[in-house]
Amino acid sequence: MPLFEVAILDVPTKKEVEEGTGKERLAFGPVFVVAKDSQAAAMRAVMDNQADMAKVNHDRMQVLVRPFA
Repeated sequence: MPLFEVAILDVPTKKEVEEGTGKERLAFGPVFVVAKDSQAAAMRAVMDNQADMAKVNHDRMQVLVRPFA
């Protein structure tokens, strides 16, 4: 199975961007995950790190996955 690198960003709301107070921030990662595809890698990273995910607003999170090569 291939190796993937996964990171999670906390993305600001439109209102925060308009007001100039919102900035993207790295909420989690990057971590390395072995999975069959990028979707499985994203799910595995989120599910395996539930304690860290409790701090992130799930409506505003963006999961970034790329193959490690």
